[in-house]
Amino acid sequence: MAKEKVVLAYSGGLDTSIIIPWLIENYDYEVIAVCGDVGQGKETDGLEERARKSGASKCYIADLRDDYVENYIVPTLKAGAVYEGKYLLGTSHARPIIAKKLVEIAEKEGAVAVCHGATGKGNDQVRFELTVKALAPHLKIIAPWRIWDIKSREDAVDYAEAHGIEIPVTKKDLYSRDRNIWHISHEGMDLEDPANEPQLDTLLKLTVPPEKAPDEAHYVKIGFEKGVPVSLDGEKMAPRPLLEKLNELGGKYGIGIADIVEDRLVGMKSRGVYETPGGTILYTALNELEYLCLDRDTQAFKRQAAIKFAELVYDGKWFTPLREALSAMVDSMEETVTGEVRLKLYKGSATPAGAKSPYSLYNEDIASFGDSHELYSHKDADGFINLFGLPLKVRAMMEQKNK
Repeated sequence: MAKEKVVLAYSGGLDTSIIIPWLIENYDYEVIAVCGDVGQGKETDGLEERARKSGASKCYIADLRDDYVENYIVPTLKAGAVYEGKYLLGTSHARPIIAKKLVEIAEKEGAVAVCHGATGKGNDQVRFELTVKALAPHLKIIAPWRIWDIKSREDAVDYAEAHGIEIPVTKKDLYSRDRNIWHISHEGMDLEDPANEPQLDTLLKLTVPPEKAPDEAHYVKIGFEKGVPVSLDGEKMAPRPLLEKLNELGGKYGIGIADIVEDRLVGMKSRGVYETPGGTILYTALNELEYLCLDRDTQAFKRQAAIKFAELVYDGKWFTPLREALSAMVDSMEETVTGEVRLKLYKGSATPAGAKSPYSLYNEDIASFGDSHELYSHKDADGFINLFGLPLKVRAMMEQKNK
């Protein structure tokens, strides 16, 4: 009889490399490796050969980059979602699209289970598994880190060496990293002590330390249509190449480095350093354009909704009714967020340097200190302040009366 099949989320990193022989030894499954290419770059080179050498019968490498940028990154950007004020959700919104592809391959191959290499202490296990539950509740889920005898990354290296498995790390460099087109994260080793300053010279992969950025500033113009980035310095571009170009620029100027002790969904705090150069520029630019195009109430409510949106993405609840409803609301809010923003890039900062929009709500005639516009006169403020301050005045009168 043919063996039952399991589909493994495969990155070629330490964890997933050793999971292939482990699955064969412990379940006697046929292992089908699936790598979702969300912009890891050269990390996918030679991946199929390495997967087969580790024991996989097949290895799919699915190009998800455009889908990822357009249907996961951009909606999160438009929502203005930032987790705990710092984290731009680079790993968080990559997991649902990868898990969705796992489900598609599992259905195609007739697999009975899917497997991931997320640890039992992290958020990714939740993100992978909630997506599978939402899209294919009949599939079995295997999470080796929750059941095997391997207790550390050092143990994992020993397992790989004992089984002759090629791995991309050594015991001297055991940072846990996740890279995609949006960002790269760094966790582990000396970063596990929040008192340690990150050694940026050796840690960073996408950016330079701000002090090593050029001494001259660089100006860039980003165009948006309905909240979606569509042009760079006047040149029309699709979101993915535009992001790639901004990653280069942002990296050159040391932009987008975030050091955060965050609250994981599973209850503990963890420390990580994130590099999100292009994303930081896009968030800054879009926020500046919204100052022009959105009214006060819409901006205020959108900021509140952004917190919930970020929590949903962080918690792995991408394929949920609420996330979809919030995205629909954001799309409506962003209907008039069209225009161009100019930013100054300089030694780790992206500073707004002007914005314009055909839908700008800024009216110079009204905003001017002069009294030349029929829509607003200085005298209009008298009645407004009187009514606006009436509750305060009535309360003060009551207190004076009862002294």
